[in-house]
Amino acid sequence: MRLLRRRFHWIAGLLILFVWLAAGIAAQRGGNRGGAAPATPGVGNPTATFPAQQRPPGDPAMIARGNGLYEANCRLCHGADLRGGDQGGPNLLRSAVVLADQSGELIGPVVLNGRSNPGIPTMPKFTLPAEDVRAIAEYLHSVAATMQGQGGPPRGTPAVLNVVVGDAAAGQAYFAKNCSGCHSVTGDLAGIGARNTNPMLLQNAWLGGQAGGGGRAGGATNPVMVTVTPPSGPKVEGRLGRIDDFLVIVNLEDGSSRSFRRNGDVPKVELRDPRDAHRKLLPTYTDKDIHDVTAYLVTLK
Repeated sequence: MRLLRRRFHWIAGLLILFVWLAAGIAAQRGGNRGGAAPATPGVGNPTATFPAQQRPPGDPAMIARGNGLYEANCRLCHGADLRGGDQGGPNLLRSAVVLADQSGELIGPVVLNGRSNPGIPTMPKFTLPAEDVRAIAEYLHSVAATMQGQGGPPRGTPAVLNVVVGDAAAGQAYFAKNCSGCHSVTGDLAGIGARNTNPMLLQNAWLGGQAGGGGRAGGATNPVMVTVTPPSGPKVEGRLGRIDDFLVIVNLEDGSSRSFRRNGDVPKVELRDPRDAHRKLLPTYTDKDIHDVTAYLVTLK
């Protein structure tokens, strides 16, 4: 009698387990049949393997504005291709902040507050309107989105954009009113249209304040100069090597450098950045102004 009871309990247990497994399988099949298909990584879902694929394309006008702002404020440190520049800034194509950012919410605080990390140059604070920060973020996203999985260049033949669509006469009038105080078409900009056969590079260069630096768009820029006046001793002048809240480094003409510890306003530090005027003009440009000035500079053969 006891043996029969044990067999009954054992068989009942198997039946319960079978029913439970069958119900689970049916629920899973029903869920797949009535719900959405499994998500594919990289196609508009949070499991995308490349973060830029999760982000919708940005506004072309905002991206173009961000390009000009990047050239003026960021290129020297982060490079023309975002992979790092002359001042040792980090590669933005591999930046966790840039890749995780959606619309400037992560990039903005870094731009406005600066950043200091061991092993890389300190990033200074930038006083920029919120819409300019957003434009820079959209530009960074647009560049990252064109790169393939390993950060290589986009496949296929690069597209050639025609940026010479403005009115050269209107550009000449704009130049005479707003630019001739610092630049001359017979001096630093003489023949700039002949020396720069790529109008896009020329446009980016003058927007960033680089076109007059030796007359070669995309080439060496005029350096930021610095004068340090210590509490005692003579002034020290040269090219700015690095500056943060604690240190300033001056690169001298003989190839050597001098560093000074900073404590508030001591020593006195004066910076002369030839691109400051261009930064102040950036918010005032319209698309027509940019196109007109570019069309005029192209004619300076």
